[in-house]
Amino acid sequence: MLRIDLNSDLGESFGPWQMGHDEALMGSVTSANIACGFHAGDPSVMRRTIALAQAHGVAVGAHPGFPDLAGFGRREMQASPAEVEDLVLYQIAALVGVAAAQGVRVQHVKAHGALYNMAARDAALAGAVARAVAAFDSSLILFGLPNSELLREGDKAGLRVAAEVFADRTYERDGSLTSRRRPGSVIHDPSTVVARAVRMVQTGAVETTDGSTIALRADTLCLHGDTPGAADLARQIRTALETAGIAVAALTTAM
Repeated sequence: MLRIDLNSDLGESFGPWQMGHDEALMGSVTSANIACGFHAGDPSVMRRTIALAQAHGVAVGAHPGFPDLAGFGRREMQASPAEVEDLVLYQIAALVGVAAAQGVRVQHVKAHGALYNMAARDAALAGAVARAVAAFDSSLILFGLPNSELLREGDKAGLRVAAEVFADRTYERDGSLTSRRRPGSVIHDPSTVVARAVRMVQTGAVETTDGSTIALRADTLCLHGDTPGAADLARQIRTALETAGIAVAALTTAM
């Protein structure tokens, strides 16, 4: 039977500033990527989000990013591999510590925003992320784009890796996500996103912006939680996947 994990970036509020639809999304996702305070989130938000995931039976993951609250971690920053390794290790330790205090074991690590995209194409940065994860806990699963440097370096570090796909983002021929700076990089029509999600899991392929089709391994599907109607879209995607006979479950039950 085909199966897929559904993940979402959550816990991205900060102090009185609220972002996303965390509580509503928890009923649809199977894994939560929780911000660790560098690009978003704070200690109180981390604790609340972990508790919310625990109450819904959702697996918890660390979501480290660049130290860029103002830019929400989406701006590329110049950092050496050593600096990246340290900042990722620091954030994993923070999230795992808060989770441990609540009796929750962390399942995975998924880098955020610019760090995620830079590590997808830069082997040195990908290696730094992978080393940080492996140094902390080699049983953690590392998320990354299919065929990316991040997954290759994760393999080299002896980690379990999960290929992540996006139904609401367009792809380039090399398998990278289209830059958010380009018009049309985010797909807003719900019916298109739902159909695309099912097709990606069933066929292991996706159509790119130039009309070609590329193979795309799909272990986990990201559902963006900061878009209008995110919770309803997540419910539609999960229902469509299950109706198509695709099992929806956290990766720890399958890897």
